[in-house]
Amino acid sequence: MTTTTLTTMTSAGLRDRRRNALREGWLIAGRDVLHWIREPWGLVFGLAFNIMLILMFGFLFGGAIEVPGGGGYIAFLLPGMFALTMLFGLESTVTAMADDAKRGVTDRFRSLPLSSASVALGRAIADLAGSALNLAVLMLGGLLIGWRPTTGPAEIVLGVVLLLWLRFALLWLGIFLGLSFRGTGATTAVQVLVWPIGFLSTVFVSAETMPGWLGSIAQWNPVSATATAARELFGNPTGTTGGWLADNAVLAASVWPLVITLAFLPLAASAYRRLRR
Repeated sequence: MTTTTLTTMTSAGLRDRRRNALREGWLIAGRDVLHWIREPWGLVFGLAFNIMLILMFGFLFGGAIEVPGGGGYIAFLLPGMFALTMLFGLESTVTAMADDAKRGVTDRFRSLPLSSASVALGRAIADLAGSALNLAVLMLGGLLIGWRPTTGPAEIVLGVVLLLWLRFALLWLGIFLGLSFRGTGATTAVQVLVWPIGFLSTVFVSAETMPGWLGSIAQWNPVSATATAARELFGNPTGTTGGWLADNAVLAASVWPLVITLAFLPLAASAYRRLRR
């Protein structure tokens, strides 16, 4: 058997395994979606909470908040809330993975002739689809209360892609935490992580209204990068009149999720392999 033949057989085997992993991932994603259909309250309450934040900050506090550089507060707030929703989705990923690991569902998957990537891939597909649905509903709600994107279709699509790109990156962090901290510990860990990151950002107010040192931290927050890029791409006020982020928001919103993915995807895979070792 020649080297060329061996190489061809190896490449064909790799392609088959990839196709199998993708097919198995879709099947597991379908199982997760069925859980949402049967018990939709988690999605409903999560969406209702985000809508409540929009109404509270947009109409209760918004009249007292000025946006640096000018522009209406609703137009400033909505893209930030879209980015925050991507972050809040982390909790559902962590909880679902922790529950499956605790109840032995993940171990049952491991006992089946499935690709080691299938379980995480299925969770990623299902959660990304759920986040896309949440984002669509929030954008529709934003249109109803006066938010308007003012750029062309290409910029709007890119803004949506960057928001989902952040969610995709956070999926691997969520899978890692869910497999590492099970039960109530997982929920506590993600809440301790999500709330400071979400609020120490430019979601609700511009970093330029904060003390200098705090504004610098907020500007380098990945959520801030995505929020600012989304505002820019949707043609909304960014609240940023100068500095590196003002000129490079799209670049930052592209690079931050890549860094998070490269850091936590291998850790998630390692945590999966360590289960019941």
